[in-house]
Amino acid sequence: MKKKVAVIGSGFSALSAACYLAKLDFEVAIYEKNSTVGGRARQLVAEGFTFDIGPSWYWMPDIFDRFFADFGKKTSDYYELEKLDPAYKIFFADDTITIGDSMEKISREFERIEPGSSKPLKKFISKAQRNYEIAINEIVYRPGRSPFELVTKDTVTRVDQFFKNISQEVRRNFKNPKLVSTLEFPVLFLGAKPSKTPAFYSFMNFADFGLGTWHPKGGMYKIIQGMESLALELGVSIHTNSTVEKIRVSEGKAIGLIANGEDIDADYILSGADYVHTESLLDNQYRQYSESYWEKKTFAPSSLLFYLGFDKKLDGLEHHNLFFDTDFDLHAEEIYDTPSWPTNPLFYANFPSVSDESMAPEGCETGFFLVPIAPGLEDTPELREQYFDLVMNRFEERIGQKVKNNIIFKNTFCVNDFKEQYNSYKGNAYGMANTLSQTAFLRPGLKSKKVEALYFTGQLTVPGPGVPPSLISGKLVSNLMEKLN
Repeated sequence: MKKKVAVIGSGFSALSAACYLAKLDFEVAIYEKNSTVGGRARQLVAEGFTFDIGPSWYWMPDIFDRFFADFGKKTSDYYELEKLDPAYKIFFADDTITIGDSMEKISREFERIEPGSSKPLKKFISKAQRNYEIAINEIVYRPGRSPFELVTKDTVTRVDQFFKNISQEVRRNFKNPKLVSTLEFPVLFLGAKPSKTPAFYSFMNFADFGLGTWHPKGGMYKIIQGMESLALELGVSIHTNSTVEKIRVSEGKAIGLIANGEDIDADYILSGADYVHTESLLDNQYRQYSESYWEKKTFAPSSLLFYLGFDKKLDGLEHHNLFFDTDFDLHAEEIYDTPSWPTNPLFYANFPSVSDESMAPEGCETGFFLVPIAPGLEDTPELREQYFDLVMNRFEERIGQKVKNNIIFKNTFCVNDFKEQYNSYKGNAYGMANTLSQTAFLRPGLKSKKVEALYFTGQLTVPGPGVPPSLISGKLVSNLMEKLN
């Protein structure tokens, strides 16, 4: 008789784990509190505009390929991919940098900004590529249960890369502040300041410049729909609008859930929901981590998001656009060191309809704007509107166009929404940062130390924040469950 697994949540990690567990012949049922699957990676469709309301960057395509290949499938079985060229554009106060789809194009752009910089760039990316190969082949597919998982013949020769930080590595090779900002940008996906992120994570620069930036036609939600289809093919049952209120424990062993007031029996519980929230579903004696533990951890930022529909096409923009025209260090300080609403924030603007006409009505533009902010901040309609005006004024100034009056659809999302819709700790947007003290075995574990048959997956556990790591996390926890059971 098949063993039953009840999965809490349906984000990337939960769907990944559900697929792997079904393949391992477990009977798998997913319980999702919202009306659609996807967790943070949901989609908003309104008035002809289509928005990915969560992740919007498709990096590390090899990880997606590997996931689907594990089931004898290809990404093309579920969605159509396009490599973006340019990958993205960075707006500074006095110039823009355009990142093309090849090292040749990127090198030319670096030379334009700082003659002679292409030589150290190629050397830096070559080292980043080797770090990427080591990370993917020797580290990230390990379950984070022992420090010895980090010890390989290759990591031993790179031990200094774990004790130096990205900021030191970049600034040792590049002096121009625009190039420094460009090279420090990718590690922001890991949720911490470059000065707090180990230099080994330069592999994110290879993911950026070496592997490129891609777009699934129809949006990132196409990946979720593909994974949902795969899960259903494998026999997973999916229950939406199912709020889990309690994890049932008997004699130290998880025996099921209470969802929407109904008792559900299971041999194993796997949570892809927020780790802190999941432990709140347990009685106190079964919780591994105290409030003070979480308080001391470095969490990835929250975000203030504006989803906007414009009644015309906008000029001079790419699919992905970064606005680094203000003080990066001050904004980072106001996120991590002295949490407060930012004085003059950097922001990101995504216009998928630039490269994918299906995401906006004809002649219109779909755009969303993201302002990184500290988790746990006060969130009011007045603050949202204040920052909307600030961002739009800067945006209009940088692109040299008046567009505010062309907005015909507007929606916002911020700290309170992350808490309410995703049970996110302090409203963080994508988990716990990958600092040195929060890497691998130092992150919250995939398996509960206090409750037998209770497991975790996702951005607060191994290997860390981001979409590709979430896919990997699902594989890691399913392998662990097979091994231990």
